[in-house]
Amino acid sequence: MFGQTTPSEEKINIEEFRDKMLGCWTGKNIGGTLGAPMEGKREMTDVSFYVQELGGNPAPNDDLDLQLVWLLAVEQRGAYRLNERMLGEYWMRYISGPWNEYGTAKGNIVNGLYPPLSGFCNNEKWKNSNGAWIRSEVWACLFPGAPDEVMRFAWLDSCVDHCGDGIYAEIFTAVLESAAFVESDVRKLIDIALARIPADCRVARSVKLAIECHDSGIDWRTARNRIVEESADLGWFQAPANLGFVVLGLLYGEGDFGRSICISVNCGDDTDCTGATAGAVLGIISGRKNLPQKWIDPIGNAIRTVAVQNYQLYVPATLEELTDRVIHAKVQVERENPTLPRLTTGPTRISEAFRERFGKAGEAAERVLARSSRALGFDLPWGLLTVEYGTSPVTAPGETQRLTISITECPHDNRLACFNWQLPEGWTMNPGPSQALQCKQRMTAFLAVEITPGEFSDSVVYLPVRLRLSDRRSPLWLAVPFQLRGAVGQEDLVYSEWYKDDEDRLFARRAEKLFLK
Repeated sequence: MFGQTTPSEEKINIEEFRDKMLGCWTGKNIGGTLGAPMEGKREMTDVSFYVQELGGNPAPNDDLDLQLVWLLAVEQRGAYRLNERMLGEYWMRYISGPWNEYGTAKGNIVNGLYPPLSGFCNNEKWKNSNGAWIRSEVWACLFPGAPDEVMRFAWLDSCVDHCGDGIYAEIFTAVLESAAFVESDVRKLIDIALARIPADCRVARSVKLAIECHDSGIDWRTARNRIVEESADLGWFQAPANLGFVVLGLLYGEGDFGRSICISVNCGDDTDCTGATAGAVLGIISGRKNLPQKWIDPIGNAIRTVAVQNYQLYVPATLEELTDRVIHAKVQVERENPTLPRLTTGPTRISEAFRERFGKAGEAAERVLARSSRALGFDLPWGLLTVEYGTSPVTAPGETQRLTISITECPHDNRLACFNWQLPEGWTMNPGPSQALQCKQRMTAFLAVEITPGEFSDSVVYLPVRLRLSDRRSPLWLAVPFQLRGAVGQEDLVYSEWYKDDEDRLFARRAEKLFLK
């Protein structure tokens, strides 16, 4: 797949890796269980240990169980055969949670707005929220010590139900956690992750504010309030502030596991997510063997699900079973990409030159950040066709927009890809409904057109496109979707306005989770 490559000289001892990964999942369960009772509270809290009766089991948490879906996709398809549309199909089959961005993504996919459009369209309220960065650990465990490479999969994952800062948030956590397998300095890890998201995005602003407050000697409670104020225009349950709370826990906790997760949780808001991610990061750094036993004993090693269909998902019963499955998948990923750091029975060996590259994003990372959430891809037998909307597939009659059509990965030189758009009456295209694009090996061919919708015959119109390669007689048919603005309602399943207060909202979400369990 990667042509002529030189196998990586960077090695990670498999037993150390297993202990760190088991620490990751254990810390995830601990932090998520600690924060579960406070989820949705907008005020600061003051917990120092679990407040609920646990009976030896963790609280069920979508933060972990969503990742089981991606693990299955890697096991069945191979990591480097995955694309965003394929992950969207796994989403539709296995993820049952209907709330917020999860449900919006499903509704979009039903209407043909496949990833990444499923995270971009009809998702203004939740596009920057927390559903993606909370599920980054599986990618970090599959790509340990590979911060540039893990970005690719964080993007594929997060674009299913997010765009903008919702995507940058998962890139941030996936990079930080991937690097944590070979770097234990928290401040360096934060800098490594910051180097791989846009410097002016809202996630970066919150993280930098947390760092500034810490370095200025401001107490964590004051720092928390400053982060809340800085993100006030986004509202609650949004990624920038909550990732700021994770960073506060990591910085102000000063390496103390219990203190760190408690600070993140006590900041309020999406507390199960902040506690779970802070716990996962510290679990990777310390390994399971160095986590405080007092935090492990009340919840044990079980996995409890809440947002996935267990049938045919092969849910592991324990964290140990999950860890062993991911190790098996990691070995598979190494076969697909031999340039990654490799597991070995010998000592861990990560060169200084390799570590130095962590400080700056490489070309692969830049390509990830350049990807558009307004693009719809079509796998062809002879390449990849992408249609990028200038504004959005959600539009209205008379609104002209630019479409950029591109073909990549074509193995043939000097062939014409001939397009013929079957436009409904009243729809127009400039320079016309027929175009041709010259394809060349190892190059990307571009074509720009303008389209102006006429009247919509339905809430969603699928424009048929006849596509033929110049030396092939048989055509391919594609369907390019356009949705009439305002014709598809977005029901807020959890936080509807009829809830009287935050307590009602929280009760409704918990009731849904219990029902779906």
